[in-house]
Amino acid sequence: MEAVLEAVARETRGKNEAHRTRVAGRVPAVLYGIAGSGKAEATAISVEPKALTRILHSEAGANTLISLKLAGAGDTRVLVKDYQLDPITHQILHADFYRIAMDKVLRVTVSVVARGEAPGVKQQGGILEFVHRQVEVECLPADIPEHIEIGVGELMLHQGVRVRDLPANPKVKFVTDADTMLVHVIMPKAEEVATPAADAAGAAAAPTAPAEPEV
Repeated sequence: MEAVLEAVARETRGKNEAHRTRVAGRVPAVLYGIAGSGKAEATAISVEPKALTRILHSEAGANTLISLKLAGAGDTRVLVKDYQLDPITHQILHADFYRIAMDKVLRVTVSVVARGEAPGVKQQGGILEFVHRQVEVECLPADIPEHIEIGVGELMLHQGVRVRDLPANPKVKFVTDADTMLVHVIMPKAEEVATPAADAAGAAAAPTAPAEPEV
C-alpha cells in the first residue's frame, strides 16, 4: 500500500517554531536520509495532521509506503521513522520520516493476526493467547506486508504457532528467531476458591476485639 502526503519546508527549527507550526494547524516534522546530492540530510518540514493520522491508523500503520510531495524536491519515497503524541489529546505533536531506496532491503516490524477458530478453544475450553504480536522481517519497500496471518484453525489445547510455522514467502525473510512462540492455546487459570475448612481456620486465627465494659 502506498499513500500520498503533502509536505512544506520549514525555514527554521526549534521549540518556538514548532509551536507556531502547530498553532497554524500543521505537524512539525523532519525528513532524514540520503538526498539527491548523495549526502545525508535532515530537512525541517511540516505535514497536514489529518492525512498523517489516516496513514498511521491504516492497517499497515507506520509501515505504509509514503510518496512525500515536497515543493522543490519532487516526490520522495519515505517511511515513518518515529512520531510523538500528546498524552492527553493524542494529537500528533511531531513526526520523523526517512528516505528509502526502492531497490534496497529494509528491516521492519510487522503485526501478526490470527485467522480461524482453534478447536482447542471451541471444543476443549482453552483460550487463545498471543505471546508475541509482532515479528521482524526483511524485504524490499514495495513488498512490506500489511500484516502476517497466523492460521489457528487446527490448534488443539497446548498447541501453538512459532515463527518457523509461518508460511514461506519468497519476498519476505523472517528475522525473528524461528523458535519464537507467537500464539498458543492454554487452559484458563483456575480461580482460587476458599474452602469451608480454610474459612473456619481463618476465623479461629483472627484476634477478637475485647468486649466493651458495661456502663
